[in-house]
Amino acid sequence: METLSYEKIINAPKQKVWDVLWNSETYSEWTKFFSPGSVMKSDWKVGGKTYFINTEGEGMVSTIDSLEEPNQLIFKHLGMVDKDGNEDTQSKEVMEWSGCYEKYILIDFDGKTKLHTEVQVDKDWEEHMNNGFIKGLEVVKDLAEAK
Repeated sequence: METLSYEKIINAPKQKVWDVLWNSETYSEWTKFFSPGSVMKSDWKVGGKTYFINTEGEGMVSTIDSLEEPNQLIFKHLGMVDKDGNEDTQSKEVMEWSGCYEKYILIDFDGKTKLHTEVQVDKDWEEHMNNGFIKGLEVVKDLAEAK
Protein backbone atom coordinates (compact mmCIF):
# COMPACT_ATOMS: atom_id res chain seq x y z
CA MET A 1 0.00 0.00 0.00
CA GLU A 2 1.05 3.53 -0.61
CA THR A 3 -0.35 6.85 0.59
CA LEU A 4 -1.27 9.40 -2.06
CA SER A 5 -1.99 12.98 -1.05
CA TYR A 6 -3.56 15.96 -2.79
CA GLU A 7 -4.05 19.60 -1.82
CA LYS A 8 -6.18 22.40 -3.16
CA ILE A 9 -6.46 26.00 -1.95
CA ILE A 10 -10.08 27.12 -2.22
CA ASN A 11 -11.28 30.70 -1.89
CA ALA A 12 -14.21 29.80 0.38
CA PRO A 13 -14.74 29.12 4.10
CA LYS A 14 -14.28 25.58 5.46
CA GLN A 15 -18.00 24.98 6.01
CA LYS A 16 -18.77 25.81 2.38
CA VAL A 17 -16.07 23.41 1.15
CA TRP A 18 -17.34 20.74 3.56
CA ASP A 19 -20.87 21.15 2.24
CA VAL A 20 -19.71 20.77 -1.37
CA LEU A 21 -17.78 17.62 -0.47
CA TRP A 22 -20.58 15.85 1.39
CA ASN A 23 -23.99 17.18 0.24
CA SER A 24 -25.72 14.63 -1.98
CA GLU A 25 -26.36 17.23 -4.71
CA THR A 26 -22.66 18.05 -5.14
CA TYR A 27 -20.99 14.78 -4.07
CA SER A 28 -21.70 13.04 -7.38
CA GLU A 29 -20.44 16.11 -9.26
CA TRP A 30 -16.90 15.93 -7.93
CA THR A 31 -16.70 12.13 -7.69
CA LYS A 32 -17.74 11.51 -11.32
CA PHE A 33 -14.06 11.07 -12.24
CA PHE A 34 -13.89 8.02 -9.97
CA SER A 35 -17.24 6.58 -11.04
CA PRO A 36 -19.95 8.57 -12.87
CA GLY A 37 -23.22 8.72 -10.92
CA SER A 38 -21.71 7.45 -7.69
CA VAL A 39 -23.36 8.22 -4.38
CA MET A 40 -22.37 8.08 -0.74
CA LYS A 41 -24.83 6.76 1.84
CA SER A 42 -23.83 7.22 5.46
CA ASP A 43 -25.30 7.16 8.94
CA TRP A 44 -22.69 9.87 9.78
CA LYS A 45 -21.66 8.03 12.94
CA VAL A 46 -18.12 7.21 14.00
CA GLY A 47 -17.96 3.41 13.83
CA GLY A 48 -21.15 3.27 11.76
CA LYS A 49 -21.60 2.34 8.10
CA THR A 50 -20.86 4.37 5.00
CA TYR A 51 -21.36 3.07 1.47
CA PHE A 52 -19.71 4.40 -1.69
CA ILE A 53 -21.95 3.03 -4.44
CA ASN A 54 -21.84 3.19 -8.25
CA THR A 55 -24.87 3.32 -10.57
CA GLU A 56 -25.10 -0.50 -10.54
CA GLY A 57 -25.39 -0.51 -6.73
CA GLU A 58 -21.90 -1.93 -6.22
CA GLY A 59 -19.06 -0.35 -4.30
CA MET A 60 -17.28 -0.13 -0.99
CA VAL A 61 -18.43 -0.41 2.59
CA SER A 62 -16.52 1.78 5.03
CA THR A 63 -16.78 3.28 8.47
CA ILE A 64 -16.13 6.79 9.74
CA ASP A 65 -13.02 6.65 11.89
CA SER A 66 -13.01 10.37 12.79
CA LEU A 67 -15.56 13.14 12.22
CA GLU A 68 -14.99 16.78 13.18
CA GLU A 69 -17.19 18.97 10.97
CA PRO A 70 -15.94 21.07 9.16
CA ASN A 71 -12.32 20.21 9.96
CA GLN A 72 -11.80 16.57 9.11
CA LEU A 73 -13.43 13.36 8.01
CA ILE A 74 -11.52 10.07 7.98
CA PHE A 75 -12.96 6.91 6.46
CA LYS A 76 -11.63 3.42 7.07
CA HIS A 77 -12.48 1.12 4.18
CA LEU A 78 -13.77 -2.28 5.27
CA GLY A 79 -14.77 -4.16 2.12
CA MET A 80 -16.96 -4.40 -0.93
CA VAL A 81 -20.72 -4.47 -1.39
CA ASP A 82 -22.44 -6.13 -4.36
CA LYS A 83 -25.57 -4.95 -6.20
CA ASP A 84 -27.74 -7.09 -3.90
CA GLY A 85 -26.34 -5.32 -0.83
CA ASN A 86 -24.18 -8.23 0.32
CA GLU A 87 -21.01 -7.11 2.09
CA ASP A 88 -17.65 -8.83 1.62
CA THR A 89 -15.23 -7.93 4.40
CA GLN A 90 -13.46 -11.30 4.69
CA SER A 91 -12.35 -12.52 1.24
CA LYS A 92 -8.65 -12.76 0.46
CA GLU A 93 -8.92 -9.92 -2.11
CA VAL A 94 -10.61 -7.59 0.39
CA MET A 95 -8.28 -8.48 3.27
CA GLU A 96 -5.34 -7.22 1.18
CA TRP A 97 -6.60 -3.62 1.48
CA SER A 98 -9.20 -3.65 4.26
CA GLY A 99 -8.35 -1.05 6.90
CA CYS A 100 -7.00 1.51 4.42
CA TYR A 101 -7.82 5.11 5.21
CA GLU A 102 -9.19 7.99 3.15
CA LYS A 103 -8.75 11.37 4.83
CA TYR A 104 -10.18 14.83 4.21
CA ILE A 105 -8.63 17.64 6.25
CA LEU A 106 -9.80 21.25 5.91
CA ILE A 107 -7.52 23.97 7.24
CA ASP A 108 -8.23 27.71 7.51
CA PHE A 109 -5.63 29.34 5.28
CA ASP A 110 -5.78 33.16 5.50
CA GLY A 111 -9.56 33.20 4.99
CA LYS A 112 -9.38 30.52 2.35
CA THR A 113 -9.50 26.76 2.86
CA LYS A 114 -6.66 24.34 2.29
CA LEU A 115 -8.24 21.01 1.44
CA HIS A 116 -5.80 18.16 2.08
CA THR A 117 -6.77 14.64 1.07
CA GLU A 118 -4.94 11.36 1.56
CA VAL A 119 -5.80 7.90 0.40
CA GLN A 120 -4.05 4.57 0.99
CA VAL A 121 -4.16 2.42 -2.13
CA ASP A 122 -2.52 -0.46 -3.90
CA LYS A 123 -0.10 0.71 -6.61
CA ASP A 124 -2.48 -0.63 -9.30
CA TRP A 125 -5.04 2.04 -8.33
CA GLU A 126 -2.64 5.02 -8.31
CA GLU A 127 -3.52 6.34 -11.78
CA HIS A 128 -7.27 6.03 -11.09
CA MET A 129 -6.91 7.89 -7.77
CA ASN A 130 -4.70 10.59 -9.30
CA ASN A 131 -7.23 11.18 -12.08
CA GLY A 132 -10.18 11.21 -9.67
CA PHE A 133 -8.69 13.49 -7.04
CA ILE A 134 -6.88 15.93 -9.34
CA LYS A 135 -9.97 16.53 -11.49
CA GLY A 136 -12.47 16.07 -8.65
CA LEU A 137 -10.88 18.58 -6.27
CA GLU A 138 -10.88 21.15 -9.08
CA VAL A 139 -14.67 20.67 -9.28
CA VAL A 140 -14.92 21.07 -5.47
CA LYS A 141 -12.98 24.35 -5.79
CA ASP A 142 -15.21 25.61 -8.63
CA LEU A 143 -18.44 24.71 -6.80
CA ALA A 144 -17.34 26.17 -3.45
CA GLU A 145 -16.12 29.40 -5.02
CA ALA A 146 -19.26 29.81 -7.17
CA LYS A 147 -21.93 29.51 -4.47
